[in-house]
Amino acid sequence: MKPYRRLFSIPSVAVGVLFSLVTGCASAPLPAAAPALNPGQWTGELRAFARQDSLTPPPAHPILFYGSSSVRKWETMGQDFPTHPVLNRGFGGSRFPDALHYFDQLVVAYQPRQVVLYEGDNDLAAGATPEAVYQSFRRFERRMRRQLPRVPLVFLAIKPSPARWALYPQMQEANRRIRAYIEAHPQRLRYVDTATPLLGPNGRPRPAFYVADSLHMTPAGYAQWQRVLEPALVR
Repeated sequence: MKPYRRLFSIPSVAVGVLFSLVTGCASAPLPAAAPALNPGQWTGELRAFARQDSLTPPPAHPILFYGSSSVRKWETMGQDFPTHPVLNRGFGGSRFPDALHYFDQLVVAYQPRQVVLYEGDNDLAAGATPEAVYQSFRRFERRMRRQLPRVPLVFLAIKPSPARWALYPQMQEANRRIRAYIEAHPQRLRYVDTATPLLGPNGRPRPAFYVADSLHMTPAGYAQWQRVLEPALVR
């Protein structure tokens, strides 16, 4: 029996190393998962859009601005682009999954001449990786090509903000990947750098461009967006 005892015995040091590996793996933090899609949270805003459309018919074949609250809160959009038939359909704190879920209802239904998209900001804040944001953009772009093949798409770069400054490296990486794809496929795709104009000489977000929540923008911030976006809009 002695040979068998020697065969199956494990030195105490090895046992300790194995225990450390197992317990270390068990205690290692897992990546944060983005919240599940919850379309019902936007019901009120969709009803408001329907009411707006019934009271004031939207322009025929508009330039459709779509995405999260940085679009929704652009209240001077009509004044900022007076010669363009713009329509604002930004909603809540939406993420790419929300934008895709409501694509038929809030994009295709208006038969736009151009789509201007801002998403990814809330995705990263909810735990998505830059690669996940890039893949979400690809899904959105494929949906455009399938259902609106002649409609150009403009992507607005994910903006820096004081409230989410810790995430800015991830935002830059997502922007870099999306920009590289767009530049490699320029037909009906356009990337507009709406991030860099919001930074000051010190490389940090300029406080004058942000409201009290340090996340959303002031009229001065939207003026920066208007300046860089205007040349990309179709007539």
